[in-house]
Amino acid sequence: MKKMKKSKKIELYLLVACVAFAIIGSFAVLIHYSSTPVNPNGNKDTVVLVDIPTGSSFYKATEILNKAGLIKSRFLFYCLAFTKRAFRSIRAGEYEFSDSMTPGAVIDKLLRGEIKCYRITIPEDFTTQEIAELLAEYKLIDEETFMELAVDSDFLNTLGIKAKSIEGYLFPETHRLDRSMSTRQIMRIMVSEFWKRVTPEMVKRAEELGFDINQFVSFASIVGKESGNQAEKPMISAVFHNRLKKRMPLQSDPTAVYDLEDFSGKVRRSHLKRKSPYNTYIIRGLPPGPIANPGIDSLNATLNPAKVNYLYFVSKKDGSHYFSSSLDMHNQATNRYRNNKRKK
Repeated sequence: MKKMKKSKKIELYLLVACVAFAIIGSFAVLIHYSSTPVNPNGNKDTVVLVDIPTGSSFYKATEILNKAGLIKSRFLFYCLAFTKRAFRSIRAGEYEFSDSMTPGAVIDKLLRGEIKCYRITIPEDFTTQEIAELLAEYKLIDEETFMELAVDSDFLNTLGIKAKSIEGYLFPETHRLDRSMSTRQIMRIMVSEFWKRVTPEMVKRAEELGFDINQFVSFASIVGKESGNQAEKPMISAVFHNRLKKRMPLQSDPTAVYDLEDFSGKVRRSHLKRKSPYNTYIIRGLPPGPIANPGIDSLNATLNPAKVNYLYFVSKKDGSHYFSSSLDMHNQATNRYRNNKRKK
């Protein structure tokens, strides 16, 4: 009897030892798996972009990672995820992984929600359509939805825009955006930046000049479109202020082509004669809304025009302009710079 009991104890000890060795061995395997690069034999650090849809479970995310070639053993990956308590929904968006990362690092990145961000610089004086096309190139928005929201009165009201379009209020800045953001969110970010830059003091100054907020932005958009030369903008602004005071048409070329769908990039005489509510060769005063999204320099120049009596300007073809206070001087300058262009 004593020998049998002793034998059973030995068997029990052996069983416990086997289980212990199995557990230790499993942990050793898991630790080795966790710290071994996905592609340990790779010669290059290959970047893999993975898009996790909104509402995806960890299981769904794992399926996507597996198809992207980032999981070599699904069983071990799940075991590792269990030890990290990763079985929960993760942040949607685009993730950037490399095959030199370890499975542990992959799971940690998912848990932290470190999605790929894009630093998108919106150039000054881009139109809403041009901004939509730029963002669509990075697959950050749905272009059709963007353009529909741009004239959606209910949406514009939520943004504090009392106008028929979002044109002029998408502030040109470098924005940090990611693909987890909706089209609405991205538009809100850009308009929020506008309201940060356009202070109540600036709005008050515009009112003192006789402009409501939409007229103020419309004026600034024309200044911006007419010149990218920061130093010249106060004089460009002065010309238009002086013309408004004299009830002269603004005669700004960019306004004449703003609502053309097939504009080639060159303003022609026929464009200046076309009937359009934006064509300031035909209408008097400001157009019904902005023709682009102006930057802070154009906005400030609108509020602080240079103290000059100029009424005309013509391009010198070098990025700057020649300013005149009389039509005769303007015509002479126009002929001079046109002849210079022909000689070149």
